[in-house]
Amino acid sequence: MKRRKLIRYAGASLLAAAGTGLASGFQSYQAQTNDSLSVQWLGHTCFLFTGGGMRVLVNPFRPVGCTAGYRPPKVAADIVLISSQLFDEGAAEGLPGQPKLLFEPGVYQLGTQFQGISSAHDREGGRRFGNNVAWKWTQAGIDILHMGGAAAPIEIEQKILMGRPDLAFIPVGGGPKAYNSSEAKQAMQVLNPKITIPTHYRTAAADDNACDIVAVDEFLALSEGTPVRRVSSSTLTLRPADLPQDSSVIQVMSYQF
Repeated sequence: MKRRKLIRYAGASLLAAAGTGLASGFQSYQAQTNDSLSVQWLGHTCFLFTGGGMRVLVNPFRPVGCTAGYRPPKVAADIVLISSQLFDEGAAEGLPGQPKLLFEPGVYQLGTQFQGISSAHDREGGRRFGNNVAWKWTQAGIDILHMGGAAAPIEIEQKILMGRPDLAFIPVGGGPKAYNSSEAKQAMQVLNPKITIPTHYRTAAADDNACDIVAVDEFLALSEGTPVRRVSSSTLTLRPADLPQDSSVIQVMSYQF
């Protein structure tokens, strides 16, 4: 209950800021061809995006169950995007500074445009885990789509809003509230992103007694034919010129335990 109150309060503060011209502490976004985007994986579906004069944090979590062995992602950001108010996607309390929190579907102008797109967070129309918010925005000249904990197939109306992203962050580990490997492959085929980064899969962080998702290897095996790049780092730096132009690749990042 305390966390929900915090989220509602942050949302009210955001609306107040919008009414006063969004006087934010970060630079207004200007796409520059020589700018770069830093993508840091903080575990599970949590990433920090730095570039274009802003820091965007997506889905800070509370270490428990499948995320038990990750470090709490208490990092500084200007904007925090939340896909749901579950522990593994919406633990926004305790973050440093006063970031602006977005947690409901809609269009928000905060230096650049952020679009929250609603979908079901389970295979029962949201009746079990409610709704998930996928987030779309452009940063440092790169179009980003973070699917959060999507579990439902992408509908035509959602596809129109999502477009073809440069980077797509797609959950692949299954369980009751996110895509399994075959569902993730289908989503990847629908979106046809230039780079797919798998999220929401089992790693060494998992508590074996309280984690019901599988490793990324099942998704990779099912996606045979799509080139896979593995990096031994939790951080990836990209410029628009680095993106594949006529093909798609899967990028697997490494968490530094």
